[in-house]
Amino acid sequence: MIRSTHRRGRHKVFIGMAPGVGKTCRMLEEGKELLREGTDVVVGLLETHGRADTERQAEGLEQIPRKRLRYQEVDLEEMDVSAVLARRPQLVLVDELAHTNVPGSEREKRWQDVEMLLLSGIDVYSTLNIQHLESLNDLVAELTGVVVRERIPNRMLEHADEVVLVDVTPETLQERLKEGKVYAPEKVGQALANFFQRRHLVALRELSLREVADRVDNDVLPSLTPLRERVMVCLANYQTSKRLLRRAARLAAAMDAPLLALTVQDPNRFLSRDESLIQEECRQLCADVGGTFVREESSEILPTIARVAQERRITQIVLGQTMRSRLKALFRRPLSERLQHQLRGQSIDLHLISEGSPPATVASNDL
Repeated sequence: MIRSTHRRGRHKVFIGMAPGVGKTCRMLEEGKELLREGTDVVVGLLETHGRADTERQAEGLEQIPRKRLRYQEVDLEEMDVSAVLARRPQLVLVDELAHTNVPGSEREKRWQDVEMLLLSGIDVYSTLNIQHLESLNDLVAELTGVVVRERIPNRMLEHADEVVLVDVTPETLQERLKEGKVYAPEKVGQALANFFQRRHLVALRELSLREVADRVDNDVLPSLTPLRERVMVCLANYQTSKRLLRRAARLAAAMDAPLLALTVQDPNRFLSRDESLIQEECRQLCADVGGTFVREESSEILPTIARVAQERRITQIVLGQTMRSRLKALFRRPLSERLQHQLRGQSIDLHLISEGSPPATVASNDL
């Protein structure tokens, strides 16, 4: 692990299904091992949450003093990125990658601080819980009933040089919780009754295993077909569009396919303020999940979708129920007949997704 100003730093992410699986301890263990081997290692930011095991594991590692900021009459602390850059270690350990920095910080998110360190040529080890991944936000909410506010764009994991799964069984994690190794005793009961229910942990563990397994497959398995899947999601200016976009992102990730988000805007119609806001939020979300956002101006929606699909060699089209209703209102004949006509000669699968129900997949040949 040699530092060089002529290269980007290497990023290693320790990921797990929930707090308490041992991500931070594993990161600290590997950091101390490298320190013993002669690597210059420092702790940029460590969140122990009062856990004795974590505090003991950090002993012997240099910790960069935190930067203090005052917000709403309260003194708070964040990682001092400038101090880390001035110290210029070979490796910096940064806990809780999805953390939102105190308002007034140089950057809004901790993952942006990490990007700054990587760009400077410093290697970074960081930790992340699976529920903070942007494309899984809606799915995690469905599985657990918890809406995760702090999220990181998928590209942070996709661009990481190494991803390590820190895994324990749901029963082991619940036992750690009861022993007070995760949260303070007064919070244990509430945690077990909510986020840390066994069925929630089982689902989150499966997501973690699948995410890392998909990454391994992508890294070591050559493509078995010359035709690469390409996913396009068609977005209207509705609140449900972000949910639809995330569903399409998961489909694209499962297929190791690029994602294109398409919105077709009638040039004779001005967007309302709310519609413009939704479109901009979709544009940002698309970037966060690693997709490409395209806006086409046309009063002919379906032909435009077909043209873009052909130009971009799309193999999968994701269409929401709201878009389907809009198209039905525009055309007398059924949507399937119109698509069959517009997509003739193209091998494209259509995924029709209605809110609150799983997607139904229809092969283009069956339309």
